[in-house]
Amino acid sequence: MKKLTYKFAFVSSLCASVLALSACQTPDVGKKDPEKAVKIRTQLAVEHLKSGDLDAAKRALDQALEVNSRDSQANMMMGVLLQQEGSKENLEKADSYFKRAISSDSKNSQARNNYGTYLYQVERYNDAIEQLSIAGSTLGYEQRFKALENLGRIYLKVGDVANAEKSFKQALQANRDSYVSMLELSEIFYLNQQFPAATQMYEQFVRAVGQKNQGARALWIGIRTARANGDNLGMQVLVNQMRALFPESPEYQRYLQLQYSTEAVWK
Repeated sequence: MKKLTYKFAFVSSLCASVLALSACQTPDVGKKDPEKAVKIRTQLAVEHLKSGDLDAAKRALDQALEVNSRDSQANMMMGVLLQQEGSKENLEKADSYFKRAISSDSKNSQARNNYGTYLYQVERYNDAIEQLSIAGSTLGYEQRFKALENLGRIYLKVGDVANAEKSFKQALQANRDSYVSMLELSEIFYLNQQFPAATQMYEQFVRAVGQKNQGARALWIGIRTARANGDNLGMQVLVNQMRALFPESPEYQRYLQLQYSTEAVWK
């Protein structure tokens, strides 16, 4: 199963805007209301991260943590920042910030979700499953479906298809527009030769994202599902679409290898 290639929604789900306070106001706020100052600086760091200014984000988070070194959100965002920078040294440092964020607030589900994606990146899969399972079972957490999507993909990575299927189904229950889960389940069902279920889930995915917005992998799942159902016309339409849009993709190259194969299930 392929590695995760999508970007996890660390930053955009944390906060929607920065409080309208200029930099010259922040020191006074820090003296009068330290908690508010930490929040403002953390939100500023989020905005800097969104725009790709890692240095400005680091300065803002350093200021926040200088006021309160145990603040859960500031520590979480420092972990995200160091992970996003990506060097070996900063990846190692990120771990302690995620741990401190969770230690300071064990109910911070966003921190657990972000920590889980970090643990996946450094190939600590069992630890990632532990954190994402907690975030994914926290009712009321707005991004719970994202944690469940991430959990399902890690289960696929370690070869636990049964728990992957369970996680994706839970993600769809949490958010019926979880197109990640639709696509993953359609392939799981296909490989299990549950062709009607695979077809239904794939068609649900196409309705969600649009026929013209499918990537190479989605088209490849659709091609194989159509073939399994004997839908030669539908299969050819998808083949033509993949040939036109993704002629160099591994999926299209795989189709070329298998186009004359008589195997019951193309993998």
